[in-house]
Amino acid sequence: MLELLTPAEMTEADRLTIAAGTPGIALMEIAGRAVADAAAARCTGATVAIACGPGNNGGDGFVAARLLRERGFDVRLGLLGPRDRLKGDAALAADRWRGDVLPLAALDFSGVAVVVDALFGAGLDRAATGEAAEAIAAINACGAHVVAVDLPSGIQGETGQVMGVAVRADETVTFFRPKPGHVLMPGRGHVGRLTVADIGILADVLAEIRPRASLNRPALWRGAMPALKADGHKYDRGHAVVVSGGMTQTGAARMAARAALRVGAGLVTLASPPDALAVNAAHLTAIMLKRMDGAAGLAALLEDRRLNSVGLGPGLGSVDVARPLVEAALDSDAAVVIDADGISAFRSDPEALFTRIRDRAAPVVLTPHDGEFARLFPDLAELPGKLDRARQAAARSGAVVLLKGADTTVADPDGLAAIADNAPPYLATAGAGDVLAGMIVGLLADRMPAYEATTAAVWLHGEAGAVLGRGLIAEDLADALPRVFMRLFV
Repeated sequence: MLELLTPAEMTEADRLTIAAGTPGIALMEIAGRAVADAAAARCTGATVAIACGPGNNGGDGFVAARLLRERGFDVRLGLLGPRDRLKGDAALAADRWRGDVLPLAALDFSGVAVVVDALFGAGLDRAATGEAAEAIAAINACGAHVVAVDLPSGIQGETGQVMGVAVRADETVTFFRPKPGHVLMPGRGHVGRLTVADIGILADVLAEIRPRASLNRPALWRGAMPALKADGHKYDRGHAVVVSGGMTQTGAARMAARAALRVGAGLVTLASPPDALAVNAAHLTAIMLKRMDGAAGLAALLEDRRLNSVGLGPGLGSVDVARPLVEAALDSDAAVVIDADGISAFRSDPEALFTRIRDRAAPVVLTPHDGEFARLFPDLAELPGKLDRARQAAARSGAVVLLKGADTTVADPDGLAAIADNAPPYLATAGAGDVLAGMIVGLLADRMPAYEATTAAVWLHGEAGAVLGRGLIAEDLADALPRVFMRLFV
């Protein structure tokens, strides 16, 4: 289940299923049972409190309440708004509940083992206020195990943003497919353990919905990773170039170059300014070293079309140095990865960069963190949704855009996007991004398509961090890749 469905797409999945002959109340009954199962499994006492909203999320809560009472639990149920305003399937579910329905403000959370949050789920499009906001605060303060229905109330389903105040769940039960809000920050921090329940919606509906966002998983890109051949040669796997900074700024490029070699490039050359040749030579073994005299030197080097990918940015330094080097790379036929200083070099004229990218045939990948993103896309940086920011940036620039973070998002100019959720916090360390850029360069050298190469690098990077654990430093990451590949290709 790679697909991520927006709330609107999930509504369409429901509609298509109902139109094909499955009653909506049948879907609600199965959803409520999944919630009841989760609550019962976590209930260490006899009492469950269920906070129901006025829509279908509340209907799921009514079903869960009925089933939990049938299993012998003491159930307290509170409803936001008058019961007679419930409509459709939610009204049917409420009619099947024979217990008391308290006003939400009267629902007592004290002494309960489990709270079921069935207030809003992904249906909230504005900040919760008044009685609802007070209930969310009370749920967060009560100390019980919290099971959220669909999405913790107060989390926007498409962006993962907190709408004023939001439930902090220990567990969330969603249906059919996850939503972007489950994996984007800060929403992911509110979700807890995520369960995706099968409620009878057939995967066939995806062909009509055609979702464009996915979880970043190997199934998304493994088929595009070149197979190793018994009679293969290093020249079959491409030749990557990584551009070094000056004498005191060489480390980042060397880490990137090592990552490019580890991830699969057949050969890697470090292009070095004259003053850094001795420093780089003292640290390199399998990676080759070439002298590069400024942008003209890089252009001359890249005239050799066997050098089919190039990465630059880490440690390049000032605009006067970095920008001509990036322009020389973009004038070549090689795939290009632009990171760090290479991105910031165009902060005064982003369109000049985008024009060069759009005018070339070979792919370009931009790998900004939030600060670098704001330098190239100051207007987009204000958008609330990371997925939307990355997509619009990719469409504008013509590049594959990798927007870094705990929820690293990769977007293709055509609108495809993938969100990673496997990056451990240990990756928040100096140089980790340089290694990630080098991994993309290496996969591009091995002739993976740009979107797949970038999503693969992000996932592999996260897994390498998980293999190493707390205490890792960036230099460790490339050397962890063989262990990740062993797991991936078993």
